[in-house]
Amino acid sequence: MKTVLLAGGRGTRISEETEARPKPMIEIGGKPILWHIMKGYAHHGCTDFVVACGYKGELIKHYFLNFNLFHNDYRVNLSDGRRELLNASDIGWEVSVIDTGLDTLTGGRLLRLKQWLQNGTFMLTYGDGLSDVDIEALLAFHRAHGKIATVTAVRPPARFGALEIHEGRVDHFAEKPVTESGWINGGFFVFEPGIFNYLEGDHSTLEREPLEKLVGDGQLMAFTHEGFWQPMDTLRDKLSMEALWASGHAPWKKWS
Repeated sequence: MKTVLLAGGRGTRISEETEARPKPMIEIGGKPILWHIMKGYAHHGCTDFVVACGYKGELIKHYFLNFNLFHNDYRVNLSDGRRELLNASDIGWEVSVIDTGLDTLTGGRLLRLKQWLQNGTFMLTYGDGLSDVDIEALLAFHRAHGKIATVTAVRPPARFGALEIHEGRVDHFAEKPVTESGWINGGFFVFEPGIFNYLEGDHSTLEREPLEKLVGDGQLMAFTHEGFWQPMDTLRDKLSMEALWASGHAPWKKWS
């Protein structure tokens, strides 16, 4: 089963980082956030990826073309360029890196991948969000309901510190807590090829008309996830992820 990673946006809300590279290539603990997402899927046996590129996509292509050199030690013969890996990793992923256009929107990027995805169930998520979603449970849920689409619903993290106040006295303070009510789209979709009937051209935004029409047709189901989920929208989000990784207890790291 293929997993699509949407990696083509401009990432304007974190322009401090994205002036030089696409958002999915921003590093957490020395590895691109895209690598962290893929490691999560691979932990559940999903190792066939399709990366939908756009903005500065050549850097993503360069990364995967030279993946073994970035992630292993090697010896090079400078007379003829022959290279030998000295401690090759056991990463056996298949990665297709596809240019889906500079200004193409999310639904349009998916539509451009139709020829590689129309033969069966596939997954899709954003290239800038980390989670400890149980991919196997998500797939089992999708297969059980028989609809075209499944979205993972998550609790949104609050953007500001929460205060509990009694007669002017702060009784409790929580920095950016997760809200206890309401669900939002957390990505980590599962789709059947029927999704392509809901997409129209490069300016189709997956999260608008296509998903709204799926709702109207009774074809969208939600897999609820109460665990960790965090998008990297701002520099503060990036620094928070870095701190979690440095602590040795990153919630999304389920692999050994």
